[in-house]
Amino acid sequence: MTNESLTPEQVQQYNQDGYLIIRSFLNAEEVDKLYHVAIEDSAISKHAININDSTGKRSKLSLWYKPGDDVYGLLTRSQQLVEAVDALLDNPSSAVCHYHSKLMQKEPRVGGAWEWHQDYGYWYKNEFLLPDQMMSVMVAITDANQENGCLQVIKGSHKMGRVEHGFAGEQVGASQRYVDLALKTMEHVFVELTAGDVLFFHSNILHRSEANLSDKPRWSMISCYNRQSNIGYNESSSSSASITPIDVVPNEALLTWDAAGLVEEGAGFLSKEADVSLK
Repeated sequence: MTNESLTPEQVQQYNQDGYLIIRSFLNAEEVDKLYHVAIEDSAISKHAININDSTGKRSKLSLWYKPGDDVYGLLTRSQQLVEAVDALLDNPSSAVCHYHSKLMQKEPRVGGAWEWHQDYGYWYKNEFLLPDQMMSVMVAITDANQENGCLQVIKGSHKMGRVEHGFAGEQVGASQRYVDLALKTMEHVFVELTAGDVLFFHSNILHRSEANLSDKPRWSMISCYNRQSNIGYNESSSSSASITPIDVVPNEALLTWDAAGLVEEGAGFLSKEADVSLK
């Protein structure tokens, strides 16, 4: 990892734009370890959920609540990542907690699109009240570009607050009327990342991605964070991690600790049937 703290200018940019990219946050050795563990992880593949878009194309994701001593947990709990999240979330007097992490898998030519949405459009149903105390962090495990369906954002749209969401296929999507209005005055950005880059984004920024029509996969890990002060009143007991302070580990743990894939019993995987946002 880069072992550098966020600058005041980077914090200001996040607050203004709703997102922040840190290039080469992970080095090549760290990315290689993450990728090879991910593609060989039987627990990840066993608990992958297929989510269909409005055209019937599907993306796969595996979502878990409890960060452990596996490679994903060590990254999620790493000092540099947690300190960066702490610098960006509202209410710095409250501890940073891990809400959930997910491995996103867009396979070549079949990986589906994600409709325009806000993460808080989902989390609102879990009755979290304070969206400024929630955020997502995307780690690019493979390159992400327009050809393989990289993330797109509407720059500054987090300042609109939450917009209404409904269903598009099996996904929760933002009101198209408000998306269209936002696009009239706000910049539409394709967030192209190189493996090892990290994207921090606000829970209310509007974002989407196209289907992967390329011949290369797009893999990314997204960890979602919350302040301990922000209680999800409609949360299941499996996700109590959202108000449990993170047990931070040294940055070098990802490479130096003996860590592999997820331990199935301790991760607390999400099942499609248990997802309140899909009901």
